[in-house]
Amino acid sequence: MEHANTPPSSTPESTVLTVERDGHVAVVWLDRPEKRNAMGTEMWVDLPVIMDALDDDPEVRAIVIAARGPAFTVGLDLMEFGPELLANAPLNVTDRAELRKTVKRMQHTFTSVARNSKPVIAAVHGYCLGAGVDLITACDIRVTAADATFSVRETRMAMVADVGTLQRLPHIIDPGRVAEIVYTGKDFPASEAHEMGLVSHVYPDPETTHKEAVSLAQAIAANSPLAVQGSKQVLRATEGKSVDEALDYVALWNTSFLHSADLMEAAAAFLEKRDPEFKGE
Repeated sequence: MEHANTPPSSTPESTVLTVERDGHVAVVWLDRPEKRNAMGTEMWVDLPVIMDALDDDPEVRAIVIAARGPAFTVGLDLMEFGPELLANAPLNVTDRAELRKTVKRMQHTFTSVARNSKPVIAAVHGYCLGAGVDLITACDIRVTAADATFSVRETRMAMVADVGTLQRLPHIIDPGRVAEIVYTGKDFPASEAHEMGLVSHVYPDPETTHKEAVSLAQAIAANSPLAVQGSKQVLRATEGKSVDEALDYVALWNTSFLHSADLMEAAAAFLEKRDPEFKGE
């Protein structure tokens, strides 16, 4: 994929993440290729700031999260966090309280992806390990290159995944498959990720994967942002509710938002046999 567009000055800067624009699509690149995009402190701090900025930007209608270099991410940066994890001294109550705060801050990083009002597409290639799975399960749509390898690696590191996989993955794939890949911590290929429903599409190489992810995002962005973001809100808000409760919610939503300039534009474009030009109004 070409990287021709420069992010506007309003986009927060980061040394480990890069944001590029293509029309109404923003691509957030994990940009630490020399470390195979291992997730250090900067990533955990910078990603929610960037995601919140894109959420607030009315020009952005869809977001792609992709990665530079040979891997999507190898997960948590153990060179940075390892000494803390390997400390032999038992934690006192104060230390445990601080550890909980750290975990909650890291959970917020991926929650900022899940709660973004814009659809988020993960474009995976190479390794997607540990926290990488946490990240992609926070996205709405996942596509992958055929070379990808996935793993809930925390189990093999004597840890319980704690930043989203165990909470979000059961809503994406069969609970029995969740148990299998979590309890074993096994590596599994793109073909198996597709077969179990973790990813929607498998493409032959990373370049095609990135291109197709942006193309999908552009197709989403071509629709009314009111309708797309409203649909995401309804899907999220009615998760776990009965059909009747969910129908009541969407009825209330459309009572508030159905009549819009975008709806009038859709009708006019249909009658005039042209493509609509939505403004989110």
